[in-house]
Amino acid sequence: MDLWLREGQIEDAAMTYKIKETLVTKKTKYQELAIVDTYALGRMLVLDGIVQTTVKDEYVYHEMITHIPLFTHPNPQKVLIVGGGDGGTVREVLKHETVEKVVLCEIDEQVVYECKKYLPEISCELNNPKCEVFIGDGIKYVHQHRNEFDVIIVDSTDPFGAAEGLFGGSFYKEIYNCLTEDGIFIAQTETPFYLPEVVKQVYKDAKGIFPITRLFMAGIPTYPSGFWSFTIGSKKYDPKEVDLSSTSNINTKYYTKELHKACFVLPKFVEDLTR
Repeated sequence: MDLWLREGQIEDAAMTYKIKETLVTKKTKYQELAIVDTYALGRMLVLDGIVQTTVKDEYVYHEMITHIPLFTHPNPQKVLIVGGGDGGTVREVLKHETVEKVVLCEIDEQVVYECKKYLPEISCELNNPKCEVFIGDGIKYVHQHRNEFDVIIVDSTDPFGAAEGLFGGSFYKEIYNCLTEDGIFIAQTETPFYLPEVVKQVYKDAKGIFPITRLFMAGIPTYPSGFWSFTIGSKKYDPKEVDLSSTSNINTKYYTKELHKACFVLPKFVEDLTR
């Protein structure tokens, strides 16, 4: 018998994956969690029926949400990750030698627990002494910390359910206050192909708060349309203009210094969303 996972995040479209084995399924305090092994993409984290990451293509998302802001900032020492309980963003952040501490603020401790167990290649740095794992509400955490972080990465699920409050102007204002005077914020901001209204609104909200706001794209096969946006807000440094010639080389599979600049060149229909 063939077993298939059907993801129906987009109302009028779906993606399906043939399952080799179901490793865990459970109802947590916040969501339905599953980790399955698929034929095409290997092991996969699924929350509320929506694919979050896979061992085959996770590097695209985690490298792009991390290295764009951390290479833009000249000396990122303290980094906050809101969400991202799988640990992939922590892994990439700790490739930067200047980073002294990274705080992972994840609301659902079961995500961290199960990813450590079943996705070790992604969660491998969660026990690093530079990493503090804080289980709690990211909105409250940001509100309670002022002028503390050089970079804040909002590595959230989609804008409904447990992550709904992580999208919007009120939260971005809190992030602005949580950042140091030259801090940088970044968030994953959905697909401009299926959800252009979300991309447009998030960009507008961020632009209303940060002096420098940019949108960039990356190709992520397992996310709807395979065409994904990220929004970056900066108090001082422009990611399009940063000089990368003296930055250190790190081990990556997707990010390059050339791609750092190229990813900000947008197709016209995406550029129109920023106007």
